[in-house]
Amino acid sequence: MILTGDEIRRQVEHGSIMIDPFDPARCTTNSYDLALGHRYLVYQDEILDPRVQPTVHTHEIPAEGLLLRPGDFVLAETAERIGSDRYVPLIHAKSGTARMGLFVHVTADLFDIGFYGQSTLQLYATLPVRIRPGMLIAQTTFWVSHGSIRLYDGKYQASDGPQASRTYLDHQPRTVQHGRR
Repeated sequence: MILTGDEIRRQVEHGSIMIDPFDPARCTTNSYDLALGHRYLVYQDEILDPRVQPTVHTHEIPAEGLLLRPGDFVLAETAERIGSDRYVPLIHAKSGTARMGLFVHVTADLFDIGFYGQSTLQLYATLPVRIRPGMLIAQTTFWVSHGSIRLYDGKYQASDGPQASRTYLDHQPRTVQHGRR
């Protein structure tokens, strides 16, 4: 079950959903509009290896905007911090953004219950497009889960700014506790 915009507003007011900063005018029919933050990062490695920590450079998006050319891929932040211990947030491109040829959340749109932080947007341009800080670029929906809830406590918790892949952490040896792996 998906929450309506009015219900998202109510749940933010009740503290069951965190959106910071929150603007009730950005609650739509069944989502909340998210703005592009100021920072983005670019991978520097010629080949990305999931077992190796990537090298990245973080930049500020200029006020006049950042031109993305076809084939450009950057990781950018949302202006908002979001999260919930009760609902599952999903992030999607706003339809107008998608119609400009910009993929906003290429594949990883699902947030775990209990995640709190800025979202990292995976921006991939298929046409030349200019992005600017503060532009409404994405939307988040909130879904009701069924079953017992186990809160997220993973490697992206409390994200501040765009986050590079941390899959290399999945390949590090786990510590042994009490004779178990």
